Amino acid sequence: MSGHVQEQPAGQLPEGLSRRDAEILAFERQWWKYAGAKEQAVRELFDLSPTRYYQLLNALIDSPAALAHDPMLVKRLRRMRASRQRARSARRLGVQP
Repeated sequence: MSGHVQEQPAGQLPEGLSRRDAEILAFERQWWKYAGAKEQAVRELFDLSPTRYYQLLNALIDSPAALAHDPMLVKRLRRMRASRQRARSARRLGVQP
């Protein structure tokens, strides 16, 4: 496989990535394993409202540190966000996606 992903030593996070940021990324990687609704898991695990969680997540996936920590996940989340934004824009303009 081309490209080299820099591995972080165990317990260390890329510069600019907090422990909570890493936990949010880990949750996004496997949230479906938690019983119940994702929003409920967000409240229980992070003590955040879903709105605040998604605000933090959106800022996080734009950060170079998050990309360095888990490039495949961050790129997938960015693609999903872009797809939702395109769908919202199309609906606003009255265009069927």
